[in-house]
Amino acid sequence: MLTLLHHPLCPLSRFVRLILNEYGIEAQLVEERFWERREDLLLLNPAGTIPVLVADGTPAIPGTNVIAEYLEETTARDSDNRLMPATPSQRAEVRRLMNWFNDKFHHEVSGPLVTERVFKRHMTLEQGGGPPDTAALRAGRNNIRYHLAYIGWLVSTRDWLAGDRMSFADLAAAAHISAIDYLGDVPWTEDEAAKNWYARVKSRLSFRPLLADRLPGIPPVKHYADLDF
Repeated sequence: MLTLLHHPLCPLSRFVRLILNEYGIEAQLVEERFWERREDLLLLNPAGTIPVLVADGTPAIPGTNVIAEYLEETTARDSDNRLMPATPSQRAEVRRLMNWFNDKFHHEVSGPLVTERVFKRHMTLEQGGGPPDTAALRAGRNNIRYHLAYIGWLVSTRDWLAGDRMSFADLAAAAHISAIDYLGDVPWTEDEAAKNWYARVKSRLSFRPLLADRLPGIPPVKHYADLDF
């Protein structure tokens, strides 16, 4: 049995959960308050970050992209169902976009919005808690607009973000967007193509557990679990 240390609204953790669900891999989900920097977490991942995947008989696997590649390599499935395409050039494009969302989008949009609106509620002052930083919130809400436009442009020229099949790129983007959509911070009127793409992804069976997430004291916006918005 695999164990995933995660937080329900951590965008990076959500990406791994989607991969597990797409591949039908059962894993025990353990919520981790990573800002507390528990000794047990640091022993598994000295960086003190989540997600961390723990598999029996192997060292802990920390880091979103590392986990994604590990699951791709160790999951015996038909090649038609894999989330990483066959050719080197296609894989390079998936990795480029996966990094775009797990690094750039997370740094500019989902990380600040989720941290300021959710994580800081539970942090002490020493851990970085306190009132939300309005400048960080404003920047995140502004930055998402050009990311949505980029998604819209990609899916206007391709069937999916990285090509003609759904891939890690789509799951990474949707994971980050789902976290801020929970909070109501996605301006869906900005780009119809991006909205239609997200509706396709969140209609998949793998997305249902994420749409069922509820945080105590922070309910999702009304349309969050609505497949038709």
